[in-house]
Amino acid sequence: MSLFGDGLDAAVQKSFTRPAPKSAGAQMRYLVKQLKGTKAVAQTLRVSQRTVERYVKDQIKKPRPDLAARLEREVKKRWQPQIRAKARQKAASTGGIVIDTRARMGYVAPIGSTDEDRIRHLTVALPPVYAARLFDAQEAGAGDARLQEIAAEALKEVYFQDGGRRAGSLEEVRFTDIEHLEFDL
Repeated sequence: MSLFGDGLDAAVQKSFTRPAPKSAGAQMRYLVKQLKGTKAVAQTLRVSQRTVERYVKDQIKKPRPDLAARLEREVKKRWQPQIRAKARQKAASTGGIVIDTRARMGYVAPIGSTDEDRIRHLTVALPPVYAARLFDAQEAGAGDARLQEIAAEALKEVYFQDGGRRAGSLEEVRFTDIEHLEFDL
């Protein structure tokens, strides 16, 4: 489970104009249409081709919990790609992204400052440049560690340094022990 990747996906999914298919049969039919065949769907979901065919014909209606989770994840990954692209583009060019987090944060600064880590709950609007960096890194396959670094840089710039108006000597922000993380476009 990817905390940052899943959070970014959830933020983009809020912009969907129609709900994704709910029933297992409808989800299977959608995937068969998208992947152009039952064999590709079977390989993606790690089930037999015959199982996929039975779901498509509504001979099986209730999948196992692990299969239901994989099925829902694969459908949402492919659902409304143009709407998803527009939402990402808007966030990366004009809208920015809002991060709501409760985590341990501190920073590296010159001696004499109060840089000790502490739990903070922040809701911060990040500028479009950081939204673009987050989405670009996610599409490039970056892991949670890299996405966390980008978010820490963004919080350093926007929250701690207030766009260069304070804490100019701040070197690095530590962003660890994440209890809650949510993104919004």
